[in-house]
Amino acid sequence: VDPATDIALLQIEADNLSALPLGNSDELLVGDYVVAVGNPFGLGQTVTAGIVSALGRSGINPEGYEDFIQTDASINPGNSGGALVTLTGELIGINTAIIAPAGGNVGIGFAVPINMARAVMDQLVEFGEVRRGRLGVVVQDLTPDLAKALQIERGQGAIVAQVEPNSPADEAGLKVGDVIISVNGISVDSSGDLRNRIGLIQPGRTLEITALREGKEIELSATIRTTPPPERPAAAPSGAGFLEGAELAELGPGMPGYGEVKGVAVATVATGSPAARAGLQTGDVILGVNNRPVETVAELMTALPKPGSGPVALTIYRSGRSLFLVIQ
Repeated sequence: VDPATDIALLQIEADNLSALPLGNSDELLVGDYVVAVGNPFGLGQTVTAGIVSALGRSGINPEGYEDFIQTDASINPGNSGGALVTLTGELIGINTAIIAPAGGNVGIGFAVPINMARAVMDQLVEFGEVRRGRLGVVVQDLTPDLAKALQIERGQGAIVAQVEPNSPADEAGLKVGDVIISVNGISVDSSGDLRNRIGLIQPGRTLEITALREGKEIELSATIRTTPPPERPAAAPSGAGFLEGAELAELGPGMPGYGEVKGVAVATVATGSPAARAGLQTGDVILGVNNRPVETVAELMTALPKPGSGPVALTIYRSGRSLFLVIQ
């Protein structure tokens, strides 16, 4: 399994199966006709038709790798894991999510592109896991306003905001302010686009990177290395009271606030838990307790007063700004 893309590889014993040929999702265009196959509401094999509404959608699962195909083919609960197929019978995506304010189809469904699923499948077959590459940069979208401010003629790409020392990017010669516009000859339109491409490249492989520097294109080569495994979040002990339901972790690469502040990451917050009722949110970074700075989970637990000893003021970093969260 690969939770980051929500893809699982199954092996079953069965006869008389017909395999769908895999298509090339990079060749899809908005407006192409597609059909969705699934099991909506337990009704058995169902086929619905529609078009490709958009490509490269993200923001559905911010913690994962996203490059979704959006379609208006009816997708309902029970369709997840079903096939998105072209009119020529090629598997082009795997239905995975819907936007459903009323609990049913409203014409906005999402599928994992088959090229992404195939890259995940190949690694699961070979290694039993997905080994993701790491370039070692912090990037953000090159928006038109940012391009104008920096006097960059191109309006799309991933601008380098930070380069990790001794990383593949550092060794390749990437610098802050460079705009990555293509990887291995394939255009990069956004920071999410770059993250998806790097994350599905096996460590040890060399990337040919085209970037803009001071208005001129440069060519760089970087050998990708393994992404460090994330620290396993530690559940807050029951004695922590208001932190029950929160999973805490040391602040590391890829987490909100990394490289900007020092503190303890709130990895997840269970709905309805004491931590959620206190106002903590997934992605928060706890900077201090009663104005006492904390940088590790152990320091946080030590700094917390005993339950019932009065209000506690947590200094929180959230969405680029600091705030106080007072809990009882």
